[in-house]
Amino acid sequence: MRGRFITFEGGEGAGKSTQISFLAAALEAQGLPVLQTREPGGSPGAEEIRGLLVRGEAGRWDGVSETLLLYAARRNHLQTVILPALEQGRWVLCDRFNDSTLAYQGYGRGLAMDWLDSLYQAVSEGLQPDLTLYIDVPVEVGLARAGRRGDDENRFEGLADSFHLKIRRGFQEIVRNNPDRCATIDGMGSVDEIRRVILETVLSRLPHHGR
Repeated sequence: MRGRFITFEGGEGAGKSTQISFLAAALEAQGLPVLQTREPGGSPGAEEIRGLLVRGEAGRWDGVSETLLLYAARRNHLQTVILPALEQGRWVLCDRFNDSTLAYQGYGRGLAMDWLDSLYQAVSEGLQPDLTLYIDVPVEVGLARAGRRGDDENRFEGLADSFHLKIRRGFQEIVRNNPDRCATIDGMGSVDEIRRVILETVLSRLPHHGR
């Protein structure tokens, strides 16, 4: 039986990584095989490209160059990690996927959505997430949280607030346009509250038979 593909989306500092770990543990406790991964990255080749994308000056790449790097990484990630895991029946939890590209490079950078869609179709082999969880937080809250992480993967954080506002509006529109696939999670609750809502959403939308 094919596995399930769940993606987590959100702006900078939304708390996706924390919640993915919680959900993975909850699903594994029910006897489900789980793989956690991320984008950009998730495979050795894609992780090399990730370093180019998330480090360095904010203006290091223009939108087109950035996008081509992202889709090269995504193709490698899909071929070597995500698609094989789904064929093995695993539940794949991915920190960012194609909706982030639409939000950041489409809504944020202003690139044509039909071009982004054509690139995705070329690399994806028709794969769509079974469920996308969008964790929504105000821009100023997310950037403040991200700033406290103190790591060097901060290239996007250095872009103007207006860019991040476009991203948030983009994610919100993507969710509105895809209600069967997407669910908005209020990221302003406590970590435990968010964890509970996410698990309830997953169990109601993707019923399964664990042990």
